[in-house]
This record gives sequence, C-alpha cells and structure tokens, in this order.
Amino acid sequence: MSETRFPTLTPDTMNEEQRAVAEAIQSGPRGAGLRGPFNALLRSPQLCDLVQRVGAYVRFGSSIPAPLNELAICMAGRKWGAQYEFYAHRRLGIEAGLNPAILDAIAVGRRPADMSGDETLIYEFVTELLSTGQVPDEKYRPLLDRFGERGVMDLVGAVGYYSLVSMVLNVAQVQLPEGETPPLPPL
Repeated sequence: MSETRFPTLTPDTMNEEQRAVAEAIQSGPRGAGLRGPFNALLRSPQLCDLVQRVGAYVRFGSSIPAPLNELAICMAGRKWGAQYEFYAHRRLGIEAGLNPAILDAIAVGRRPADMSGDETLIYEFVTELLSTGQVPDEKYRPLLDRFGERGVMDLVGAVGYYSLVSMVLNVAQVQLPEGETPPLPPL
C-alpha cells in the first residue's frame, strides 16, 4: 500500500511525538503496522492519538455486536466513497458473520435484501443519519428499544468516526493493496 500524498513514515523519519503515538497504536488492539488513515494522521500527532483512541473503542469496545458495527462502518465508507475503508471492513464484516450479499448491495447503493431484524434496524438508522443528518422517531425508537441509549450513542460514534476516517483516507489517497479491485463503483 502506498499513499500518494503522504509519504510513508518510518521510525527514522518520525519525530519523537509521532513515534510515541505510533507505538501506542501498534501496541493496542490493532496490532503492528500503521494501516489505513494512521500514516496520514500522524502529521498531527495529538489529533492522531485522540482519533486512534476513539477508534479503538468504536471498533473493539462498542456495545453494538461486531457484525452490526461492521455494517454501519461499511455504510459510512460507501457514503464517502472510501475504497480502502470499504475494502478493509467488508472483509472484517464477513469474518464477523455478515452475509456478503448485504455488503455487495451496499457497495452498489442498493438496499440489501434478506436482512435480519437487527440488521434492518441498523441499516435504516444509519441510512437516515448519513443521508439527512437526522434520525426520525420511527427509526430511532426501535433502535433505542433494542440497544438502549448506549447502543444508540455507540452506533452514532461508529458512523461519525468512520466518516472521519473515510475522509482522511480519501484526502490522503490511501491505495488498496496491490492487485485489489476497488469495491465501490461510482453511484
């Protein structure tokens, strides 16, 4: 993977503050490597540290079950046309148990068929949030009843966080791994 706008940082090219944040990322739940948005975000080490800590919670500590969280993440990636985001989280969603057909429909901008009740709740809430910036009561109440106030906020946090990540990836022009086909066609 190569970034066309932000050359890849190495420990030798990082300043002390960047190295400390890179170490915090690599010693956390994401493991080794500075994948995705982090090479670009390290240009602002304090922002990068705050963003990576929010991301660690949103991805690994959310009260929303992993398959549903990945559904929301992929929807944010689709909204912003973030090829890398959708590519990475499509795989994670499938590994978490999401039906690939659901993600294939989202990739082409269609409502998926044959979603479970929980998948439908997430899909409808996130669709409203990403398309209008609002969520009407008829989409909010069922999600609240199913996942509680924490679940509502965890879902909003995932959508917001991965919207930010998608924008960083797009601005940085983070490329897919060599040989991979972009998963998102133009809408």
